[in-house]
Amino acid sequence: MKQSTSDKYLSLLANVIVCSALLFSIFMLNSFSVHRIGDDFMKQLGISKNAADEKITQSIIGGSLDAYGLKNIKNVLAGDRGQITKDLLVYTKQHVASEAFKKEYETLRQNNKPKKDEVKTPAEIKAEHIAAIKKMITTSQEGLKTANSTMKPIYENMLAEGKKQLAEAESPNNKYFTTYEKNYPQMLKTLEANHEALLKDWEKIYPAEPSQFIKRRLEEFLNETGDIDYSAEVVSKNGRKYFVRSEYENKGNRWKMAFRAGKEVVEPARAFVQQWIAEIK
Repeated sequence: MKQSTSDKYLSLLANVIVCSALLFSIFMLNSFSVHRIGDDFMKQLGISKNAADEKITQSIIGGSLDAYGLKNIKNVLAGDRGQITKDLLVYTKQHVASEAFKKEYETLRQNNKPKKDEVKTPAEIKAEHIAAIKKMITTSQEGLKTANSTMKPIYENMLAEGKKQLAEAESPNNKYFTTYEKNYPQMLKTLEANHEALLKDWEKIYPAEPSQFIKRRLEEFLNETGDIDYSAEVVSKNGRKYFVRSEYENKGNRWKMAFRAGKEVVEPARAFVQQWIAEIK
């Protein structure tokens, strides 16, 4: 288990509170109560409030952290971490209910909406095929006009082959086109069914209501922080810390982050998140 640097607590708390979906809100708001969040706070971080709001939204929507530009992050580490956790969650809850967040979420949702595959009609397939053959015939005819003795036989063969293919393509009994036309209705049905299935999956991943998207993130947080052994032993080896128990060392990064954040952070967060989930209909 690698020991974090000076911004360790911020990194841990970010993942503990709402997993990756709410990362930046935790980084941005550490050690300040909601009513104290404002321009002065942003100045201490070394970032404008507008830039901070943008980072929060993009990090929540994208599910990844953008901490670039937080020049003074070391200056805001002190404070009651339990209370800080509650304040951060209150702010986060307010933020994801804002119109700005909803707009960004809807953009994300629509950008990931599956598009229906298009299939060409039998008439389109036949017309395109015939057009390609006619183009080859025209090219062969033009080349034949200026061809030398070496190239002339080649163009003659191309022209003969092109005329043969054109006759086959224009035949009403062409097997390829008749088969395509026969299968075309079923192709449309299959494409429609596939699209409907993709839409259902999309709606599960990106529900119309942003609150349902947030709810799933909150449930992920509860699932990943339900069995933290805060008393687990660690040992130092070559400047790194490792769990004594191998099963803990094999745990995922979020579990380890929750462990490092500690009970005073995780348990208030879990209580808040459970209440938050209960309020989401």
